[in-house]
Amino acid sequence: MSGYDFDLVIIGAGSGGLTAAGFAAQLGAKVALVEKHRIGGDCAWTGCVPSKALLKVAKVAHQVRTAGRYGIVTSAPVIGMAAVRAFIQRAIDDVYQFESPEELERKGIEVIPGHARFRDVATIKVNQQAIRSKTFLITTGARPRVPAIAGLSEVPYLTYEQIFDNDQLPATLVVIGGGPVGIELAQAYQRLGSQVIVIAERLLPKDEPEASLLIRRVLERDGVRFVTARAQSVRKDGSGVAVATNHEEIRGDALLIACGRVPALAGLDLDKAGVKYSAAGIPVDEHLRTNVKHIYAAGDVLGGLQFTHLAGWQGFQAARNALLPGSSKGLSELVPWVTYTDPEVAQVGMTEQQAREGFGERIQVHRWEMNRTDRAICEDSTVGFLKIVAGDDGRLAGATVVHPRAGETIAELVLAINHRLKLSDLAAAIHPYPSYSSALQQLAAEASVERLLSGTSGRIVRGLSKWAR
Repeated sequence: MSGYDFDLVIIGAGSGGLTAAGFAAQLGAKVALVEKHRIGGDCAWTGCVPSKALLKVAKVAHQVRTAGRYGIVTSAPVIGMAAVRAFIQRAIDDVYQFESPEELERKGIEVIPGHARFRDVATIKVNQQAIRSKTFLITTGARPRVPAIAGLSEVPYLTYEQIFDNDQLPATLVVIGGGPVGIELAQAYQRLGSQVIVIAERLLPKDEPEASLLIRRVLERDGVRFVTARAQSVRKDGSGVAVATNHEEIRGDALLIACGRVPALAGLDLDKAGVKYSAAGIPVDEHLRTNVKHIYAAGDVLGGLQFTHLAGWQGFQAARNALLPGSSKGLSELVPWVTYTDPEVAQVGMTEQQAREGFGERIQVHRWEMNRTDRAICEDSTVGFLKIVAGDDGRLAGATVVHPRAGETIAELVLAINHRLKLSDLAAAIHPYPSYSSALQQLAAEASVERLLSGTSGRIVRGLSKWAR
């Protein structure tokens, strides 16, 4: 290590950086983790953890309101947002305890707080300290995208970075954006007691259209109002805001901007290291290497799909490629995602449209409604479905799951597609009953039997059955 302070310096302590640092330390490498804000990144502080805690609170409130359906007499819930905020903070603290600087130092990771800037191709500067490293990994994540809406800079608004600190329940919340963040928070605030109005041209645009339509119906049943349009301008309206579209003006007490995220690249001085980048992110090869061979990048800063689990996976692959011989691919087309509404929406692989564009009519599409699943019936959660897209040989190509445990069910489908399994393989595996996952076996079995008994093979099988009798 002559002339170098570290084997690997990681800039950014979100999911990607934490995973990379942990693996590098396990390898015995001298590793530093530089973070200018808070260890854990968006996921721990303003994303996955607080949003799921808020959704839990909102679901409890909803269950109290609807308890009469099950013969339980209750009074209307009273929401104390200060207590809600405290519950969210406890969830954050419980997760953070495993990511604190003390815990990381105990694992052999040197934590350096401060803003990292490249001074040259082998050196960064943090708090006036020059740090040299053999390799670098950039995992600085992303920040909220603020759209160019006239007047927006002149009115108060929230993004996911501020809304979890909210201790007042607005009478009316206007949400601009129909992606996962906007839809999850819309359902949560509606169930807490706000009137929520969502302004978006499309809901969940990356998911199967029928999943998006179903979630819209569910949220409308909860009371959410949707305005299918683009926000044109915003102005102050007394103590609240007014958002204008082409057709109407929507007034609210609070405004949430949920229009996606953009790579966080400001202040890194990448030019001084010769690293190519743009506002869209840092381009890398399939091994997560930038145009500078000893500098890697992973996670949201790449500008592609932005998920905590993908960032963590890429962080591991980047650290492996930086510190071990050979190389592993750090890009994948098989990335699952879940929108944690009630019911959840999970997707992996191809949608039906993508499969038809790629393979024409040489595909199979199978669907199973949750009102045919015993566990869903018992839990009064029959809104939802499974949809499987497969090749004409039965090999899985994509799946959509909509039900309360969709995020858990999709994991089996990720594994199945990754290992090129067929529907018949899923049908042959015994699933526990009653469970939501048993619906997957039922779908697979129905599709496999239908395939077996169709055409020439069906005539042969029926003939053999007749002979055996």
